[in-house]
Amino acid sequence: QAQLVESGGGLVQPGGSLRLSCAASGFPLNRFATAWFRQAPGKEREGVSCIRSSGESTYYPDSVKGRFTISRDNAKNTVYLQMNSLEPEDTAVYYCATPNRPWKGCTFESGGYDYWGQGTQVTVSS
Repeated sequence: QAQLVESGGGLVQPGGSLRLSCAASGFPLNRFATAWFRQAPGKEREGVSCIRSSGESTYYPDSVKGRFTISRDNAKNTVYLQMNSLEPEDTAVYYCATPNRPWKGCTFESGGYDYWGQGTQVTVSS
């Protein structure tokens, strides 16, 4: 059974860093594009990064570009999101997601993904 499990969230001060992990089980994550989304209370779910199955192409919206970095560790079947220079506006529940079709490209449309983790809370506050 395909499963994604996020971890690494927590409380951090503005300007701080966190690394989120998305561990997959039941399927080889490196065959699938993997995206990170976030959702703050009262706001729509927003894509914040995506990495293609090859790992050679990554994508970010302007709101996080230069601060967030997505990467893969194929040996651990895990995708990471390194978040630096965190701001209070980054506070949200963060989710990882994959489509159910391998080799599919990246998109920031949440409808393009079929498997989702349970989410991990990130709170940026002093």
